[in-house]
Amino acid sequence: MTHQGERPERFAGHRFPQTIPEPRGVKIGRPAPWSSLPVTSRRGLTLDTVRERLTAADRLLINSNPPDEPAELSVVADDTPVPITLRSAVLAALFEEDGEAQLVLTRRSMSLRHHRGEIALPGGRCDLDETPTETALREAQEEIGLEPSSVVPIAWLSPIVTFASSSSIWPIVGTLDHRPTFTLETAEVDRAFTVSLTDLVGEGAFLEERWSRLEARPGADGDGYFPIYFFKVPGEVIWGATARVVAELLALVTGVTWPPITD
Repeated sequence: MTHQGERPERFAGHRFPQTIPEPRGVKIGRPAPWSSLPVTSRRGLTLDTVRERLTAADRLLINSNPPDEPAELSVVADDTPVPITLRSAVLAALFEEDGEAQLVLTRRSMSLRHHRGEIALPGGRCDLDETPTETALREAQEEIGLEPSSVVPIAWLSPIVTFASSSSIWPIVGTLDHRPTFTLETAEVDRAFTVSLTDLVGEGAFLEERWSRLEARPGADGDGYFPIYFFKVPGEVIWGATARVVAELLALVTGVTWPPITD
């Protein structure tokens, strides 16, 4: 176990603008879920690959609906109740370029009060009686100018809980037929960019740490440590809720077990 000031540098030498909070305790986590796959199996991840793997996982919107509540809530049901009062949705927008599926990401504005500078998927709070898909499409249009008519919603990922903000998030996967042009809502978004799924599952791009908090968390071991995921991308680091969503997407697309089997 390490404590603040003793933790090895994440992605040594890699610089990024956001500030990541330090937990009271940190352990080295597990390798990437896809680390046992041959490198050749982690290249050329096309939109066809995405559709095939999400179909095999029974995640297509035409065949099934997202769960009404995140499964994570049941994990902490026997502990102090955690009120989850906010519902949100995000869009994992994918397009193909040069034979590689690309994921659209944003960096939240440095002027925001909460989660400033963090890498995120386009998204936000659900309006009353709005479906996750409707929210994800609306927010993507508002934040980065992505026209809803240009997106084909195809699948869902597991809804998750962010205990720090008492919010639940429903991720929706959508496809585009070409690279989009971004128009940013600068009050919320500093930049929008894309990264290939192949780069995200490449060697050295993923890191898992296990953090300790006083509150009960899903996936915690007997000592109260739970996984936190990080991805290195050019000039940035994806972590937190966004990294959890991206990690599940990559696990499904590479055909490995999700959630990872606990030791």
